[in-house]
Amino acid sequence: MFEHTTKIRVRYGETDQMGYMYYGNYAEFYEVGRVEMLRSLGLTYSGMEASGIMMPVLEMKCKYLKPALYDEEITVKVIMDKMPGVKIHFRYELFNEKEELIHIAETLLVFVNMATNRPCLPAHDFLDKLKPFFK
Repeated sequence: MFEHTTKIRVRYGETDQMGYMYYGNYAEFYEVGRVEMLRSLGLTYSGMEASGIMMPVLEMKCKYLKPALYDEEITVKVIMDKMPGVKIHFRYELFNEKEELIHIAETLLVFVNMATNRPCLPAHDFLDKLKPFFK
């Protein structure tokens, strides 16, 4: 299993009239968490795309437990429970500044060969960097 956390502050433009983060903006927090998780391994989306692989989202589900509030620093924990194949699954746990769990989510992405627009396996270097976490 591989876990990574990153912190993101809720900006004013991400909130509604109640000062709650707008529900559609949570997906952006997942993406930031996912990108930073991969970056922590020395992997980048731009590097994958340069090698001809993209990772579109196939599925997303989430549950809102408590609101994320304006100017609050949110901890985004991203969890990868198993080694990816053609698909890669991420779980997310978001915590407020009081360390209360406020949101849970999951996304399922697929590796796609940009030349053929067909699903493919991730690059060997991608898998090699993840292997130590799944022994």
